[in-house]
Amino acid sequence: MSKIEVDQITQQSGSTLTVGGGACKTATVDATTVTIGRSGGTVSLASGATQSGFGRTGTVDWDTTPKTATFTAVSGDGFFCNTTSSAFTCNLPAGSAGAIVSLADYAGTWQTNNLTVSPNGSDKIGGENADLILDTEGQSVTFVFVDSTQGWLNIQDSTSNERANAFLTATGGTITTSGNCKIHTFTGPGTFTVCATAICAANNIVSYLVVGGGGGSGGNRWHIQGGGGGGAGGFRELKNPVTPYTASPLDGYPSSPNRVTVTATAFPITVGAGGAAGGTGGGSCTPEGANATSGANSVFSTITAAGGGFGGNPRSQGPAQPEGQPGGSGGGGGGGSPGPKSGGTGNTPPTSPAQGTNGGGGSTGGETLGGSGGGATAAGVTSPPSSPPPSQPSRGTGATTSITGSPVAYSFGGSYGHYNPSGLDPSCAGATNTGNGGDATNAGPSGNVPASPLANYQGKAGGSGIVIIRYKYQ
Repeated sequence: MSKIEVDQITQQSGSTLTVGGGACKTATVDATTVTIGRSGGTVSLASGATQSGFGRTGTVDWDTTPKTATFTAVSGDGFFCNTTSSAFTCNLPAGSAGAIVSLADYAGTWQTNNLTVSPNGSDKIGGENADLILDTEGQSVTFVFVDSTQGWLNIQDSTSNERANAFLTATGGTITTSGNCKIHTFTGPGTFTVCATAICAANNIVSYLVVGGGGGSGGNRWHIQGGGGGGAGGFRELKNPVTPYTASPLDGYPSSPNRVTVTATAFPITVGAGGAAGGTGGGSCTPEGANATSGANSVFSTITAAGGGFGGNPRSQGPAQPEGQPGGSGGGGGGGSPGPKSGGTGNTPPTSPAQGTNGGGGSTGGETLGGSGGGATAAGVTSPPSSPPPSQPSRGTGATTSITGSPVAYSFGGSYGHYNPSGLDPSCAGATNTGNGGDATNAGPSGNVPASPLANYQGKAGGSGIVIIRYKYQ
């Protein structure tokens, strides 16, 4: 056997240097370190050649330009598939043993816009000549072509979706969307649970609306003295500029104490109930009526919207409370002598911007009306001093916001009661002169329409509150 020992082999002419003896020969390179190729060069297997021990048996080279439309994959490559705009298809190459393709959800949107994986011709995926739908958020898969029986098999599947959160995610209440924002609405007690916060701090400041329960209206005394309307529940709103919508004039964002920056935790939600209606007032059939009650507070995190103050009953005889009571907005004062009966103070306790306004005073005299309850943006009205009353009861007006995606008015005060010119004893017959309770949404019978006929001139209960939370989710 001949042996040649050299320190270096240098090509003398031509463009190809061949090492080895051709077919049926083995070339062995024996060294601690072996360098193949040069910087900037390419090392390739000859056509039809195979490799073992290194290279591609279960890995791919990733194409870092995301795919956004239907394409045909290349064996040995991995592809990031961005379905943000629409679903599309990845066509697999013709299968050959050992072929490998990887796919990954680029934007975490496969659950919304699916990626379809389609085999070539009669090739199979998992033993079936059919398309495969990838519909899991953040999924990544690796397919290897095994043989004609099973075709492409998924040998690696990840659904962990480990990625930083550009936006916060949360659960709780009734969830709707408006543009790039989610809205959680609570009309009763619940929990707003933040599952993950956003990496951008500005996206963790949520927009909100918190409205307290409205106060109940006072009942009437006989047919000649009306009860005061209930005050609206306090109105607290904050609009984060990253959640675009038209806010009310009471947007509290400029004052930093009003801002709520959420963390990944559970936030209990309290929705205040409306106050109870006042009882009927005296006469030949019933005793002096009981007072109404104020609305209850609504609470989200550090934000509390106070319940509306109740409207006063007429007179001061027995247990009746003639003055309107303080609250988010104040209740109207009761009518009747001696007087006048003052309305309750709004924005109690005080907030900035003010969460409500004062109730109106009642009128004095024999045939009189209670004052109307205060609303979010306008105070209640002092009732006229004598009959006949206005054709439409007045009330403190609310505030309009588009936090849900469309404009809705909230926190109206209750109207004062009608004077009943029939002369009937109200403790024995129905009539239409009771005041209305404060109303959260201007949608129910409290504070939205004139008082409807009620036996014995009972007052009306206040409407319940509401809590709405809005944030950017995409």
